[in-house]
Amino acid sequence: MEGPKITVVIRKRPLGKKELARGDQDIVQVKDQATVLLSEIKQKVDLTKYVEQHHFNFDLAFDESVNNEGVYSTAVRPIIEAAFNKAKCTCFAYGQTGSGKTFTMLGDPEANVPGLYLMASYDLFGILQRPEYSNLYVTISFYEIYCGKLFDLLNDRTQLAAQEDAKGNVQIKGLTEKKIQNVQQVMQIIQHGQNSRVTSQNSANSESSRSHALLQINLKQGKLVHGKLSFIDLAGSERGADVRDQDKTTRVDGAEINKSLLALKECIRALDLNKNHTPFRGSKLTLVLKDSLIGNCRTVMIGNISPSSANSEHTLNTLRYADRVKELKKPQEQKSGGDALNRELMLALCELEISCLRGLFLFCIQSERVL
Repeated sequence: MEGPKITVVIRKRPLGKKELARGDQDIVQVKDQATVLLSEIKQKVDLTKYVEQHHFNFDLAFDESVNNEGVYSTAVRPIIEAAFNKAKCTCFAYGQTGSGKTFTMLGDPEANVPGLYLMASYDLFGILQRPEYSNLYVTISFYEIYCGKLFDLLNDRTQLAAQEDAKGNVQIKGLTEKKIQNVQQVMQIIQHGQNSRVTSQNSANSESSRSHALLQINLKQGKLVHGKLSFIDLAGSERGADVRDQDKTTRVDGAEINKSLLALKECIRALDLNKNHTPFRGSKLTLVLKDSLIGNCRTVMIGNISPSSANSEHTLNTLRYADRVKELKKPQEQKSGGDALNRELMLALCELEISCLRGLFLFCIQSERVL
């Protein structure tokens, strides 16, 4: 199978109107097509300010001038072809609330701006017209993970169960699977599912997605799955400060989101260290993502980041998270290229974990919950 197993992409959005109005600084520079520079504004004990520079290198980096078509054609289109070659292909968007994940995936239908869903659908049905694929057909499923539970977005949010079979393959019992024949049907199904997603308001976004949304497209031959393509719009990572004025339900939602993202980080770390056991059962999210990280798979991670100085902690965490995923691409001998490098990677990972745990602690205190 040609192409890298994992492609790590960073996408910077422009400053928003509210950020510009309050005078937020743009602290992120995309230096070229692979390098990201974050200028973190910090404060000493004597209250004097200084800037700490953080450099990161990724497979691809897009600044605010690159539209959805540019992201798709460069980063995502290659995995559409791979799905026809019997691969399990996944594209997932990660980042804080309001960083542009849903816009990347869905676009803006009212403004006639296509997202990755629509562009992938056009390519999918275009390839399907080739004579060699005349025996294949397409099915689609759409579900969400909310507070550690699975809900079918195409069947009135009926609760689902994810289970592993004897071979370790994850099966979702009762999931609606619709046979589709054109792009229009795909978009109708996606819009129906989007309308069923759980959202709420917080200080970072007036309509924050409180669930992980998973769009699953199967290429089938008879009853057998020939290839699979999944698009995952992860819920926004939260800090306690983002929801401190919100109700208990919203705070609990945020705690569950952070717990699932922390579980995903643990799986990535275990895979990176070649551990005998990878804790895919740590959350429903990691369980259903299992075949996206092992075996015959192709994965694109899009780390969506805000350029605002007010979001520097979140942006830095996203960059570090993406940097950790990037390490999965390297042979083990390259990863162990010196104790200093290993210490640096582990330090960055520990800082990310501390940030996640700090947020969980605040949620539990504010929600009167006990871990």
